[in-house]
Amino acid sequence: MAELVAITGTPATAKIRNPLGVIGLTLITLGVYYIFWYYFVNREMKDLGEARGTDECGDSPGTSVVAITLGAFIIVPPFVSHYNAFKRMNAASRLTGAGEGFDAGLGLLLWVFLSPVAVYLFQMNLNKVWEAQRGAVAAAPVAAIDTPVAAAPAAAAPSDPAAASEPTSDETQN
Repeated sequence: MAELVAITGTPATAKIRNPLGVIGLTLITLGVYYIFWYYFVNREMKDLGEARGTDECGDSPGTSVVAITLGAFIIVPPFVSHYNAFKRMNAASRLTGAGEGFDAGLGLLLWVFLSPVAVYLFQMNLNKVWEAQRGAVAAAPVAAIDTPVAAAPAAAAPSDPAAASEPTSDETQN
């Protein structure tokens, strides 16, 4: 089962998918799942890029899908699209601090000769991006919670000896 991760700065979400599940579903559906998967991972990277204010992560997942489906009749577009998908994944890795990603040229060669291995490596590296994104989202609320607590020492705690010696406003009225 895929785990949803919120993309910081947008209402969009991304999924942490099992790479073997992607390969298995692609084989079972004779490649139909791959087309949907390719659209969704490109859309997720586009959403991340928009949230970070850059178009390095892509700007049109639909164009990427057309390139790998109908573009196959022209032969070149699927190669360009897959190469660029690896470049977008590397940009997403860099933007989230998830590491270096995977070389786009090597990714393209793997896609041409060992497609399941390329899909596995792509999804595994993209999962690292979403885990880093999840870590960034989880760290943000903790910082927001710590700030008011740190500013709260104005109210003295009962264990504070200085506070125990000073009468409170309720004690002075009695």
